[in-house]
Amino acid sequence: MRTTVKCQDPVDGSGDSIIDLPDDILERMGVKIGDSLSIELIDGSLVLKPIRDANAQP
Repeated sequence: MRTTVKCQDPVDGSGDSIIDLPDDILERMGVKIGDSLSIELIDGSLVLKPIRDANAQP
């Protein structure tokens, strides 16, 4: 799925960015607050994917 979001500067000098993802996007991705995501630049778009722990029990 595609969506457009704005990156926010946390104004702490870290160079980090904050991206607020809407709840419906998080739900569709199967993630919740606190989960880890990978980030990759593909054809000019940032692609976020959940990082699944290979050792996690179902």
